[in-house]
Amino acid sequence: MFLSLTSISKGIVFSGIILLLVISSAFSEASGTIVLRDIRYWSSPDYTRVVLDLTGTVEYSHNHLMNPDRLYFDLKNTTIKKEILTSVPVGDDILKTVRAGQFTRDTVRVVLDLKNLKVFNAFILEDPARLVIDVYGKEKAEIPHDVSVKKRIVIDPGHGGHDPGAVGLYGLCEKDVVLDISLKLRDILSSNPLYEVFLTRETDVYIPLEARTAIANKKNADLFISIHANASPKRKAKGIETYLLNWTDNDEANRVAARENKISLKKMQEINRQMDEIGGILNDLERQMKRDESVHLANQIQNSIVGSLNNREDLGVKWAMFFVLFGARMPSVLVEVSFISNPEEEKLLSDAFYRLQIAQAIADGIGRYFTSTPVLQRVAVSHN
Repeated sequence: MFLSLTSISKGIVFSGIILLLVISSAFSEASGTIVLRDIRYWSSPDYTRVVLDLTGTVEYSHNHLMNPDRLYFDLKNTTIKKEILTSVPVGDDILKTVRAGQFTRDTVRVVLDLKNLKVFNAFILEDPARLVIDVYGKEKAEIPHDVSVKKRIVIDPGHGGHDPGAVGLYGLCEKDVVLDISLKLRDILSSNPLYEVFLTRETDVYIPLEARTAIANKKNADLFISIHANASPKRKAKGIETYLLNWTDNDEANRVAARENKISLKKMQEINRQMDEIGGILNDLERQMKRDESVHLANQIQNSIVGSLNNREDLGVKWAMFFVLFGARMPSVLVEVSFISNPEEEKLLSDAFYRLQIAQAIADGIGRYFTSTPVLQRVAVSHN
């Protein structure tokens, strides 16, 4: 399916070369003057992520120009903080520089000077507001599912620092539980010489959502696994579920994603309604998002955890729009290991042996993923 970049102003737009993904600008109105506070980036040979830190959610337009090759983004109702560096030298295989200037009295233009653009996407995250721009060069070579090839795995303990995540009735914090499980998982996986294992955080520090995926892409990882503890206003809710990235009309999945994304359920539902309207376009993302491999990985991990833990309810594998999975170039999943909001499961999560069991089960699921047949059959995942 081919659409011109000007045919749709918001939502998801595709062409043969350019991919644009816009999420929050369709749902938030700018109020007052927004300030561009900082420009950050993460770089690797075939992928660079640029982040524009803002004081509020911004509406913007964009264009791709040639001779010289460059992308620009016009940020509406925006000014530049005087103290920031307005020309950031990147100098990797994709980007030369990122430049920002006051284009008109109320518009900031950010220009990405390009060396080698294959595809790009952009999306807005909130709390705090930032525009994330991913630019891709030549695609990385596919690594076959061969146990003789060393695998690189990035584990992402959710939340951290000033963001505790969900907090149980008795005060147990999600950020502490998932960090401990992730450290145990790292130790288990690292005992296998065929694995290289990295964590997005190893201590109680806050890592922005956009940095977590960027770390995995920069490491050229084979897998990205984000670990979380679930929560629900219904204290009786319990069980294990594993997610991968896609739109859904499932209210409970939207609630979980809204909590992890730190946005309202209403906004999460609006995002998914827009995704539903453009329906089949998402199928074109199948290769880039490694969807089939992600489904296979999610099922292996879900089945392993449920099979290893006695009497834990199997909530299955589901879709949801988790921002932490946006832009991942490898099979990626988000695991909700138990409900910290359920007093019984909070007590279990406070037990070091239970956390070790979860870590071992995830490791076993990863092992089965790598050693299973390379012909990945499509596995049904419920949208409802």
